[in-house]
Amino acid sequence: MLRVLTALGASLCMAFVSGAAAQDRSQSRSMIISKGGIVASESVLASQVGASILEKGGNAIDAAVATNAMMGLIAPMNDGVGGDLFAIIYDAKTKKLYGMNGSGWSPRALTADYLAGKGLKEMPQRGIHSVTVPGAVDAWDKMLKRFGTKGFGELLAPAIQHSEEGFGVGEIISVMWRDSEKTLSADDATAKTYLPGGRAPRVGEFFKNPDLAWTYRQIATQGRDAFYKGEIAQKILATFKLHGGAMAADDLAEFETEWVEPISTTYRGWTVWELPPNGQGIAALEMLNIMESYPLKDYGHNSVKALHAMIEAKKIAYADMIRYSADPRFSNIPVEGLRSKSFAADRAKLINASKAACDVGPGVPPSTDRGTTYLSVVDKDGNMVSLIQSNYSSVGFGAGLAVGGAGFALQNRGGLFTLDKSHPNALTGRKRPVHTIIPAFMERGDTKIAFGIMGGWNQAQAHAQFVSNMVDFGMNIQGALDQPRFTKETFAGCDVNFEARIPEKTRNELTAMGHKIIMRGDFSVTRMGSGQAVQRDFATGVNFGASDPRKDGAALAEMSRGIEGATNGRQANN
Repeated sequence: MLRVLTALGASLCMAFVSGAAAQDRSQSRSMIISKGGIVASESVLASQVGASILEKGGNAIDAAVATNAMMGLIAPMNDGVGGDLFAIIYDAKTKKLYGMNGSGWSPRALTADYLAGKGLKEMPQRGIHSVTVPGAVDAWDKMLKRFGTKGFGELLAPAIQHSEEGFGVGEIISVMWRDSEKTLSADDATAKTYLPGGRAPRVGEFFKNPDLAWTYRQIATQGRDAFYKGEIAQKILATFKLHGGAMAADDLAEFETEWVEPISTTYRGWTVWELPPNGQGIAALEMLNIMESYPLKDYGHNSVKALHAMIEAKKIAYADMIRYSADPRFSNIPVEGLRSKSFAADRAKLINASKAACDVGPGVPPSTDRGTTYLSVVDKDGNMVSLIQSNYSSVGFGAGLAVGGAGFALQNRGGLFTLDKSHPNALTGRKRPVHTIIPAFMERGDTKIAFGIMGGWNQAQAHAQFVSNMVDFGMNIQGALDQPRFTKETFAGCDVNFEARIPEKTRNELTAMGHKIIMRGDFSVTRMGSGQAVQRDFATGVNFGASDPRKDGAALAEMSRGIEGATNGRQANN
């Protein structure tokens, strides 16, 4: 009997140890796994809205628009209908990727000479002259008309309801709101919209935005023309007139977003997709091409050698991107040269294995032709959306100006123009500036992943780190988002931000090589951004979802319509 009890105890002990070992990991939480659709966004409430659209028979594109509309209410400093939008859509029927460039152009009258006449020698970073035409609503419209199954009325209804009834302000959002108080209070209409009671709402307080509900109703009943030609347009133009801006009625009425062809490179057997300029996605592709010259797996994850190679690759790729990226309607951008393997191989030769470079200039490629939200969706049929949308500066709510009576802030994307007339990104009328926001997609065989990581100039380098975590180090999508990151915010110099989870010994060795490390927290929201990802295995029909612990979001699976095989249908908000 004693022998039996001893054997039983030993087996129970082994089972406990085995279970404990399985949980001894560096990943913050488990992925969502389901044969139904999954929505991953930076807000639990927004993800719930998107999942409910899937439960009502909507597809990934429908859910993405509904989720994005909710984010415009929940995080108005980051995004909303006053901002721009980019998306990569995978259509399961045609098995093709489609790119949406929803970035707005400058007013026709807004030129370098116009600003010089007002005594401005540099591109304004806030205020009315930093505003370009908001592209998000037209992008929604084109996406829905081409791929959607539901109309604006149904998709905007949840956001309208919550705008009127209010929502509880979250921890991270409340801090960003508080940090913007001074800017918001400088304009009466903006303060009225976003500072109820004369201050930013605190954690747990309910915020209502009836003016945004009005705007959404206009779009729900009249479509995109309500925004670009109707009563919303009139309110936008009144705001420009009040602040002495250059926007005219035809700047709005004649604006169109456009479908573009995604661009790609390969990375150790995977194909990674970004959108072409005017965005920074080309930097992610060049950075990956340079990284491919190094055996990062052999070096070890976040080792001295691996981090040094990646940081130096970032400097090179960004120097090339900022030199050449612009609106392709105005400049002949050498996209094929910038993403070519041969160009990357030549550029990789600049990296000194033992010393950081503090002054990296652009190369000459072969001539062949921080306030943001990201979300990703996959539905039960395998349609996928990688969508990013932004006002640009989160602190200050974009341009720091709300449209009076309309409940949304205007972006300050025009601040990314330069007044240097010799540069491809020089300001002129009806031109789109270089953009920081980029959606991404990667695939190999039956596996496809829609992903993105927000955060200004952090994005391309964060994309490359995510891909490396997946491909070089075998992580799943949740683990790849969780891992400590670096980000270099500047283009010149040897400064680089590190999350504190990167070991001190590693940091000290990199410092000795010339890297000037700026320490951030364990999970740095403002510096490293945050991201989401959804994945589909087309061989099994199983979907996976993940959400970055750096924000308040979650990946949520739809729960109705007889879906079988869902695991953890609601992801913990850790």
